[in-house]
Amino acid sequence: MAIKVIETAAPVGAEIRGVDLSDPLGDNLFRAVEDAFNAHGVIFFRNQSITPDGLLAFTKRFGALQFNVFGEDHGLEDHPGVVVISNIEEDGRDIGVKRAGQHWHSDMCYAANPPRGTILCAREIPRQDGLTLGDTCFAATNAAYDDLPKAMKDRLAGRRAEFDFAGRKRAQVITQDQRERFPPVTHPIVRTHPHTGRKCLYVMRDDCTGIEGIEEDEGRRLIEALADHIIRPEYIYRHQWQEGDVLIWDNCTVQHLAIQDYDLPHRRLMHRTTFAAEAPPA
Repeated sequence: MAIKVIETAAPVGAEIRGVDLSDPLGDNLFRAVEDAFNAHGVIFFRNQSITPDGLLAFTKRFGALQFNVFGEDHGLEDHPGVVVISNIEEDGRDIGVKRAGQHWHSDMCYAANPPRGTILCAREIPRQDGLTLGDTCFAATNAAYDDLPKAMKDRLAGRRAEFDFAGRKRAQVITQDQRERFPPVTHPIVRTHPHTGRKCLYVMRDDCTGIEGIEEDEGRRLIEALADHIIRPEYIYRHQWQEGDVLIWDNCTVQHLAIQDYDLPHRRLMHRTTFAAEAPPA
């Protein structure tokens, strides 16, 4: 089966046509999909009818399942590897993770080995008077790095940023068990993508707590400047969801932000899986 890759106008993002994810992909077809994923950082498939079992099987083609700590209490019944992202309430209880992704970030950057990628499957999309709500934005960290002045690239070479899971304000309560599972870690500010070799900025305002070898105030100013640079409009692809979308993003190549422009009675229901990288980032 031949596939068609249609690039967005942004530095990241491509629609993949000619693939039916309700059936297992042959090795050659999957290789073509994975190549597109590596090349574009974000890929999406429209009008899919993938089951939870199919979603899990597809996810595992990219890497082992990696559980997001904030989804541990909202796994899909009988499919705990599928996290429910939703604003829907049943019997006075949230059925899924609410207000997920409302700040620019890369998934689980606080982990010693952050996940390679994340898959989101759109089951229900909020609309108001025909207007689609709940878009997701993706910022190209590789393009942002490429455009840095040489002096800044030289300054960042070999530098590592500090990430402290418990060191930032979160909507969710942090348990002692979670603190112990995710002690402070450092990651290179400039990561080299393991499949493409492209350099990517790995700095987030809300998650980075400092830079090794730089005084605290100066480090904070540098983090803020880089974080603002990454999310300049020219680096961003904004995805407008449709029911049946299956979208995959690379947590090295992009950072993402969920637009929170909806609330009940406008319902949003997504299924999310996350897959691991083979080795710690470099």
